[in-house]
Amino acid sequence: MRSFIPIARPVIGDEEVNAVGDVLRSGMLTQGEVVKSFEDAFSEYIGVRNSVAVSNGTIALDLALKALGFKPGEEVISPAFTFIATSNSVLYQGLRPVFADVDERTFNIDPDDLASKITPKTKAVIGVHLYGQPFDLKAVQQICEDHNLMMIEDCAQAHGARYDGKMVGSFGIGCFSFYPTKNMTTGEGGMITTNDDVLAERLRLLRNHGDTGKYNHIAVGYNYRMTNIQGAIGLAQIKNLDGFNARRIKNAAYLSSNIKRIGITNPYREKNVTHVYNQYVVRVEESLGASRERLMSYLLDLGVGSAIHYPKPVYKQPIYKEMGFDNDPCPVAEEVSAKVMSLPVHPSLGSDDLRYIADAVNSFEA
Repeated sequence: MRSFIPIARPVIGDEEVNAVGDVLRSGMLTQGEVVKSFEDAFSEYIGVRNSVAVSNGTIALDLALKALGFKPGEEVISPAFTFIATSNSVLYQGLRPVFADVDERTFNIDPDDLASKITPKTKAVIGVHLYGQPFDLKAVQQICEDHNLMMIEDCAQAHGARYDGKMVGSFGIGCFSFYPTKNMTTGEGGMITTNDDVLAERLRLLRNHGDTGKYNHIAVGYNYRMTNIQGAIGLAQIKNLDGFNARRIKNAAYLSSNIKRIGITNPYREKNVTHVYNQYVVRVEESLGASRERLMSYLLDLGVGSAIHYPKPVYKQPIYKEMGFDNDPCPVAEEVSAKVMSLPVHPSLGSDDLRYIADAVNSFEA
């Protein structure tokens, strides 16, 4: 019997296992030199002066906004179609999230709609490189410069993605997640990247109780540290990240060439980017004889995992509706969320797996 093909699977080998063993045997488990080595390796990979390791990707967004020191009630614009952590990090600061619509092909933030949402209270924009495809960094960066706004890149799904040949996370303030479903993992963990040395020092201060050393606390800080165990896994993973991404890109190319079922639209990729396919996301058009829910059930019966990333715009989530954020709808985000579906694309897939996935989709009858 054929084994189940999961929607995601982290790639963990002997190098990661041995690195963790070394840390455990050392007895130095909390943040230390191993984390510092991981930060240095990550900075070199992204092409920035500073990387600040934290305990997870949501904390990366949270700490970046904390360090910028905005005042309660000020506004931060983020896409309506993303994981909820992006806008939750805005709420954590007492700031007001404002939702911009997304591009109907890339599903990334729409620069035109973003520009229309700017008010005198707007202080920053969080763009999300959704599913591994960079958002329109040139356009968004120009808008931020024109309006004196900070630009934060949510890179949680885009480790190693490039825009015009330059790594994401090096344009603004980059925030990465190392959750197990990401392109590289540390189990949990996150990273903030910046070329601003002053900001980096502020981030390091706040992640460790506002302590300058020797129990000298000069700010109200937090315990947002990464452990040496996570850092050891990260050091092993980053060496293989380009290889992981190359397999994702190859797998996506195969699926795009071989999924030909009417009513299924394969992912769109901009020409000037390197899309690293954290997710392979198709659109299921019910008007053309397909049904997302029936297709997912059909694939499950055949042993193929799938998922919906994400089933509704953030402002349609119950807690956001309760807070009154659903009064300014984003029509493209609502349409997209009703149609998208993710198929397996992770590096562990073999050629037989890919063929089986494509054949399964193509054989679906509504």
